[in-house]
Amino acid sequence: MSKGATRLEDLAKIAGVSISTASRALNDSPAVNKRTKQAIWKLAREMDYPFRRYMPAGPIGAEATIAIVVPRPQGRDSGMSDPFFLELLAGVGEAASERGCDILLSHIAPGNFDDLSVAMTTSRAEGVIFLGQSSLHTAFNRLAETEGRFVVWGAQLPDQNYCSVGSDNPMGGRRATLHLARLGRKRIVFLGDTEAPEAMQRHRGYLDALEHQKLGVDPDLIVPAHFEVESAESAIDSLIHRGVAFDGVVAASDLIALGAIRALKHAGLSVPGDVSVVGFDNVPFARYSSPALSTIAQDTAKAGRLMVSKLLDASGDKASRSERVPTDLIIRESCGG
Repeated sequence: MSKGATRLEDLAKIAGVSISTASRALNDSPAVNKRTKQAIWKLAREMDYPFRRYMPAGPIGAEATIAIVVPRPQGRDSGMSDPFFLELLAGVGEAASERGCDILLSHIAPGNFDDLSVAMTTSRAEGVIFLGQSSLHTAFNRLAETEGRFVVWGAQLPDQNYCSVGSDNPMGGRRATLHLARLGRKRIVFLGDTEAPEAMQRHRGYLDALEHQKLGVDPDLIVPAHFEVESAESAIDSLIHRGVAFDGVVAASDLIALGAIRALKHAGLSVPGDVSVVGFDNVPFARYSSPALSTIAQDTAKAGRLMVSKLLDASGDKASRSERVPTDLIIRESCGG
């Protein structure tokens, strides 16, 4: 049977269901159970049956539809309420609009390979953008063995078989740390969850900068904190009460940096007089904090364009080449120079 010549009757026969059931499944009818829908949608994709035109995927007239899925966060506990993710979502939305595409924000929050598979097989979109890797690197590699219709926002990791778009996290961490060192700061804290892929790479940049400046690594200055204000505030408060001396903080996100500043102020310490602080993300409120937050900017507009283009312009089932988006040091008041 030639590609594109599949009829509804052919699809129903291969699926082992009646023509009416196949039709209802393709129209996303609640009268058909989810497992049957998934099976029929999968067959329709494989046989190039134009089923999406029968399905209510979005406003009429769109060139394509892209699904946005956010895995269960690792480190960034606030998920889609995290201001950086909102910026990233805006970047994807603007890029999709430029290409005449709709976006669907999925309620699925994958936590394992089976969840990722469900996210793909239940999607009525041309492809899926996963905003974040969480701890799913191995699962994404497995998914890439049979699926080429997805792109991941996140770090490029060893032995990666899927396409990811992410910021140059190592360089961002390095630049933030070198800047504080060049301001004369010698006891610089890294504040963040180093198990999360992006924060792990920012931490690596921090270590590279310390080595470059011959400052040495003090384990007491590597302080875990989740991507939220309260966690960071508690971590810095604990550091102060333990009597650990420090004069600089490189935070794995702007939320973490703001938590650090709150703790320092509550302890009667001046920012940047006593302690210089640099964040990461350059979310909108960073410039309006007090003091205004120095930070590493990530180009969410460029990231959005890259993810959308890689998804829509990919040829065949092979993953597109992964890319890093450059980062930039934005100097404001919180680091003192």
